[in-house]
Amino acid sequence: MKKLVFVFRSIAGTLAVGWAILFSFGRSGQAAELKVGDDAPPFKLKGSDGKTYELKDFAGKQAVVLAWFPKAFTGGCTIECRNFQKDSAAIKKYDVAYFTASVDTPEDNAKFAESLGVKDYAILADPTRETAKAYGVVKNDTGYASRWTFYINKEGKIAAIDKKVSVGSHAKDVGAKLKELGVAEK
Repeated sequence: MKKLVFVFRSIAGTLAVGWAILFSFGRSGQAAELKVGDDAPPFKLKGSDGKTYELKDFAGKQAVVLAWFPKAFTGGCTIECRNFQKDSAAIKKYDVAYFTASVDTPEDNAKFAESLGVKDYAILADPTRETAKAYGVVKNDTGYASRWTFYINKEGKIAAIDKKVSVGSHAKDVGAKLKELGVAEK
């Protein structure tokens, strides 16, 4: 009987350790949700203007706005990106680099930008979804990005996150948030 109890305890202990290891691996594969004060994940993404943009290029120089949207050439995304162009003055008066971004290809975003007449900012492309996953706007390798906007200060820290974007007034809303955050005017 003692042998049976010992075997049972050994099996139970082994299973408990196995479950603990399995559970920890499952959780470690997911990035923790970003919050205000966190370091902004680095990015290096190609823009609709053909240039490549890296977060580190703005460190100590300018705040950065990164406005994720789900998919080029769709209704809400068209309104949002067109609004960013139409009302760009609300953002351009601040010392900030600003971008919209999606998981579309650079080619699709270039065509999208051209169709909207976007010239005041670049639409960034993340077809691998690696940056989108780091920002928590995409959970897997096939999904679209959530419509979230990240405000990153000159020190590379997340200053604000907007998860309730209004596509028709987004540029003016971004300008108001930049004012609220105390971003310097040009």
